[in-house]
Amino acid sequence: MKTLGIRSNFLATESRFSRFDSSRVVILPVPYERTVSYGGGTKKGPGAILKASHYVEFYDEETRREVFREVGIATLPPFSAGAKKDRAYLEALRRTTAALLRKKKFVLTLGGEHTISQAPIGAYAAVYKNLSVLQIDAHSDLRAEYQGSPYSHASIMARVCEIIDPRRLVQVGIRAQCIEEAAFIRKHGVHTHYAHELRNGTYTRGSKGWDDHAIDQLTEHVYVSFDVDGLDPSVMPATGTPEPGGLYWDETMRLLQKLGKRKTVVGCDIVEFAPIQGLHHPDLTAAKLASKMINYFVR
Repeated sequence: MKTLGIRSNFLATESRFSRFDSSRVVILPVPYERTVSYGGGTKKGPGAILKASHYVEFYDEETRREVFREVGIATLPPFSAGAKKDRAYLEALRRTTAALLRKKKFVLTLGGEHTISQAPIGAYAAVYKNLSVLQIDAHSDLRAEYQGSPYSHASIMARVCEIIDPRRLVQVGIRAQCIEEAAFIRKHGVHTHYAHELRNGTYTRGSKGWDDHAIDQLTEHVYVSFDVDGLDPSVMPATGTPEPGGLYWDETMRLLQKLGKRKTVVGCDIVEFAPIQGLHHPDLTAAKLASKMINYFVR
């Protein structure tokens, strides 16, 4: 299978560490943008993350690994489904992901808007029957449809709840939703950890913090969908719908590191990154996030 070379792949690694056949990890860029409702630019997200990754250090001081040497990381060319739209596009992406899973790859999908996540989640759910989803996000994304489209980025988790039992969806960092989404959460048993609850100690029990509580609600096999607007805008300004009061870097890394130790993360995505021309630190933050997720999740 064709992969990107050292000048354009993730981390700028040489071919012996980025060949498809010998790599356990596959980076799948998906520059999909059709339903953004405020700021745009998510179609440029995957390319910006890959470019910035060339400046992420190979060595991770927490895990004490140069993970690409241990597992191999192959980067595929940007996904394209030609003129296909919405449902047909997502079905093509699901089939592509499913083919990668048959080859035993850990797939990290780089969006693009959040709409794309239902495709890899659908592929993983077919393999892992009790799959749970950890959604890090500012928004619930549980609207039945938005602006006339059931495939809106604001409806992605409503579609996911048609794939998995809503009680296996765990949301962290939520701080923007409509009343219908709040009603959906109560009715269907979605585990939603609102940002204000994380701050006021709602889930703190002795030595156990909110991150432990969220992890306890997940099944053994977990897919992580990381919308970068889950992070506070002071950390991640480069996203279409930033919301104040979000997660900070260190607490987010603590959650992901604990998750990787206690559960089996089978796949993940990073979505809604919209680079800002002339502002470089968000690009590197998103690339560092991708590197950290691989380090924490791939054993």
